[in-house]
Amino acid sequence: LDNLWRYRRKLKEQRPCLDANTSPHFILFSSSVFQGLQRYLIVDANGGLNQQRSSICNAVALAGLLNATLVIPRFDLHNVWNDPSEFGDIYDEDYFVSTLKDYVTVVHELPNELMESYNFSISNIPSLRVQAWASARFYLDEVYPVLQETRVVRISPFANRLATSIPPHIQYLRCLANYKALRFSSTIMDLAKRIVNRMTVKSLNSGGKYVSVHLRFEEDMVAFSCCVYDGGDTEKSDMDAIREKGWGKKFMQKNRTFAPGLNRVNGRCPMTPVEVGMMLRGMGFSNNTSIYLASGTIYHEERYLEPLRKMFPLLQTKESLATSDELASIQGFSSRLAALDYMVCLYSEVFVTTQGGNFPHFLMGHRRFLYNGHAKTIMPDKSKLVVLLQNESLSWDSFKDEMETMLAESDRKSIMVPRVKKSTRKGSIYLNPLPECRCLWESHNSTDFLC
Repeated sequence: LDNLWRYRRKLKEQRPCLDANTSPHFILFSSSVFQGLQRYLIVDANGGLNQQRSSICNAVALAGLLNATLVIPRFDLHNVWNDPSEFGDIYDEDYFVSTLKDYVTVVHELPNELMESYNFSISNIPSLRVQAWASARFYLDEVYPVLQETRVVRISPFANRLATSIPPHIQYLRCLANYKALRFSSTIMDLAKRIVNRMTVKSLNSGGKYVSVHLRFEEDMVAFSCCVYDGGDTEKSDMDAIREKGWGKKFMQKNRTFAPGLNRVNGRCPMTPVEVGMMLRGMGFSNNTSIYLASGTIYHEERYLEPLRKMFPLLQTKESLATSDELASIQGFSSRLAALDYMVCLYSEVFVTTQGGNFPHFLMGHRRFLYNGHAKTIMPDKSKLVVLLQNESLSWDSFKDEMETMLAESDRKSIMVPRVKKSTRKGSIYLNPLPECRCLWESHNSTDFLC
């Protein structure tokens, strides 16, 4: 697998970090500044696994900014992800609390004196509506006075409610939460380690290295994309039913335009398994490459997955690597299953993302963090790939040349440290942890993050 990669990362000299022991003093407010009663921050994290993860990290940063005690975040139940898991079902709650204790105080629940004021139901606490990507100044000017007056502030929903650009000492808390404090539960981590070991054994022909592919070709993803695959009335009826179940009347609005052909040309359609296989074979991955497929239930799996298995006979999934008994405790819980996939992908030699979204967004950043900026990632140019796959006169040699160029460009982008001037998602520490999280990386042994 090493022979396919042209680039090697060379880090430039950067400013030295402060001693790790000084990091607790990064907090904007010292606890000695405020006397009297504690004040509390409650957030409702919405979305899937990694959107919730973003909410948790933002909540830690915001709690530091406001000098508030953070209540363990609550998870909204969405009818698409349909996972009733609580924080402790997915993450190691005690580890989260202890890792943050010198920075932000985290508690499991509000004290009875406050709960009594709201009839012992957090749902009775009025929820502040905050605009997306709100600045630190907004929270200090608008939210902090409310917190001082009421002692408790609840923000729901909380995903994307804090700007990417915040003061460095607060950004450090975001880094600390995402790359250190948020460790998956022992149930998930123990199973992940077993699966990684089994995947490594099955990859001995390549030195124990394997490729992980995040395939977003589940029913809900196909439906949400509004792309056409099988065609015909049956598919349309099935997709309409899935859209209505998951998103209500959103896709039935009069001004809604369906343009599956345009979506495909623009690279917005989820890649099929056979398209992923063609791309990887074209890039130079042989049929004895070990592949771990991270995915939910694939749309018409019996038909769509078979061509990929023929191209890569060593393909594995969590279902093929673990027994039904081992999976029993997380089966049916989409976020826990996604967490398992996340860890197996994190350990892979190469990570392939096929559709974008929060899962690869966070995983690419985590891999960059662990490997000091450079992790082997394949991010296909889907618009270009569609044109090539539709060109029936294109020879296999010409296709391979195009794929090798695409691989080199993908690798070039994966080693870059973006210099983003404006506050955008591309400047997020979740996708690009360096240079903002470099001091955290240097203050801990990197193996700590894989435990």
